Amino acid sequence: MRDENSIKALIQLIDDPDEHIFVHVRDTLLSYGSDAIPYLENSWEHDHYDLVFQSRVDQIIREIQFEDLKSQLENWCNSEDKDLLRGALIIAHYQFPGLDDAIVHETIQAIRKDIWLEINTTQTAFEKVKIFNHIFFEKYKFQGDTKHFYAVHNSCINSVLETRKGNPLSLCLIYSIVAQSLDIPLYGVNLPNHFILAYLDELGTSVYTSSPNKWGVLFYVNPFTKGSLLDENEICEYLDRSKLVKDREYFEPCSNSAILRRMITNLISSFQQAGKSEKVEDLTILRDLIP
Repeated sequence: MRDENSIKALIQLIDDPDEHIFVHVRDTLLSYGSDAIPYLENSWEHDHYDLVFQSRVDQIIREIQFEDLKSQLENWCNSEDKDLLRGALIIAHYQFPGLDDAIVHETIQAIRKDIWLEINTTQTAFEKVKIFNHIFFEKYKFQGDTKHFYAVHNSCINSVLETRKGNPLSLCLIYSIVAQSLDIPLYGVNLPNHFILAYLDELGTSVYTSSPNKWGVLFYVNPFTKGSLLDENEICEYLDRSKLVKDREYFEPCSNSAILRRMITNLISSFQQAGKSEKVEDLTILRDLIP
């Protein structure tokens, strides 16, 4: 009750013309963190103050949310598993502060269940991916968004799950999250200007083929083109066309930290094109938190 009364008293001083008072009020409200947000939002909606008040309330809410986001991302970076879905949700909250994580989890679980019902341990890796592609692209209608490739929503997992459209990274992200939850070893490969998935050769079966993969990969999957399969030679051709060195990182799975950095980089590029310099600065700070 004491905190509630203190927060309400501070909110009444937000539009004080003395800048020093406002700075003190802002800093104190920031110290309360997310506990202050419901009171700030309620006051913005129901108290009839001027535009200065509403602008300052908006500013304080954004600052509280951003500090909370930084804290969550730092905790994610320090966690042992660096859960990919959790990381993607943290990033999505930057653009969608009111995002309900439960809806995202429910959608992921629905896709997972439909695929789980169709696969079994006797199937080959190719058979599993064929079934996966059928459900993911035919039933759920996921597809690459070529028309609005650089749109912000293509880098936010909740939007991609809702629209069923995304960029190479976001489609790979969802595809791999579902696959890994089914013990299908598909992991992201951080190609320049593109992103694909590697199906790991966990049983070492590629050594019995005519062209064994020295990177420990059975084959590659490109969700942006409806799950088409690629081999090492096709990646080499892509790198040759792009005049890039065939570095090891372009053939092997990258870390979840690298995926989140790439996701934030994509968002930065989108906001740069939209002229949103403040968001570019915020996201650069978030990206730099990831080692």
